[in-house]
Amino acid sequence: MDFTQNDDHRAIREGVRAVCKDFDDAYWRACDAEHRFPWDFYRAMADGGWLGISLAEEYGGGGQGITEASIVLEEVAASGAAMNGASAIHLAVFGMNPVAKHGSRAMREAYLPRVASGDLHVAFGVTEPDAGTDTTSITTRARRDGDRYLVRGRKVWTSKAQDCEKVLLLVRTTPLEECAKRTDGMTLLLADLQRPEVDIRPIPKLGRNAVASCEVSYDDLPVAVADRVGEEGRGFRYLLDGLNPERILIAAEALGIGRAAMRKAVTYAGEREVFGRPIGKNQGLAFPLAEAHMRLHAAELAVREASWRYDEGLPCGEHANTAKFLAADAGHFAADRAMQTHGGFGYADEYDVGRYWTESRLMKIAPISQEMVLNYVSEHVLGLPRSY
Repeated sequence: MDFTQNDDHRAIREGVRAVCKDFDDAYWRACDAEHRFPWDFYRAMADGGWLGISLAEEYGGGGQGITEASIVLEEVAASGAAMNGASAIHLAVFGMNPVAKHGSRAMREAYLPRVASGDLHVAFGVTEPDAGTDTTSITTRARRDGDRYLVRGRKVWTSKAQDCEKVLLLVRTTPLEECAKRTDGMTLLLADLQRPEVDIRPIPKLGRNAVASCEVSYDDLPVAVADRVGEEGRGFRYLLDGLNPERILIAAEALGIGRAAMRKAVTYAGEREVFGRPIGKNQGLAFPLAEAHMRLHAAELAVREASWRYDEGLPCGEHANTAKFLAADAGHFAADRAMQTHGGFGYADEYDVGRYWTESRLMKIAPISQEMVLNYVSEHVLGLPRSY
């Protein structure tokens, strides 16, 4: 094994850092407090060519792999942008993978160059109020009406819906009771969002408020059959193609948040004096920070292995899930120790560690909970009976 840093990867890190240096903690603090989407940051990343890093070059992308995309998102989060920054570009970086892999040539040519340039903003509509992680129980329905579908139903936790032109929407085209398998009968559509048939309502939430999370209702929204991704009824299978890379990217973002928190904590521990000496001299603070550093390092190794295996075309379900679990845990542990290191000032907005803490906690829930990762590993890796 060779652990020497790849020159291309070093260049990616330096390039992303160069963009992010113009968007400091004060910028992200303000975006979060004002519930304001970070358009300046988004456009700067688009102008740098980072949004299309994993799209094919023929569509204006960088033609790179998940490893490179994960480095971009890690560096964004580590800059202090945390989830507000990473979520602002996450879907642009990889969310259109179903269209890239399964969409028609016409769809790819019409939409992917606009994603790469930052011109087309796309949301992802899967989760429903009464389905949650049981995706096969979704009830949003699309019925065929000539050369279009009419979509009726409700989704929740659709990130940045109010700021997007399109949404990748998972719907049922065949009722569950008529399907031979629960995973049959679901279809993926690329639908318009800003239409009178769509009602978008932001959900008040604890953190990551620069990127809205929305409840979206569809009342006979027309979607052209030409904007269907792949075949009717196979949408769930197309989603599965994206699960492993999504978990790898989320893991990289959690890793980045942990590193941002550590940077703040170590600086504060070295500068803050109590009882005539820096608080970092106290093992009660120093040792947990050392442990947090080691946990982040171990998680990074898991992330790197998972992304390498994916890019090499090797099985990586175990590795992607492991990376997500370990990085979410390590990132939040680091943020929690940063809060403890700052003491009461950790609750003060100006120190930012409270923002890191809140957003890192999200990573243990979304897009899949730690418990669902354990379900996967216990069943598919250890061979134990399915528990759900």
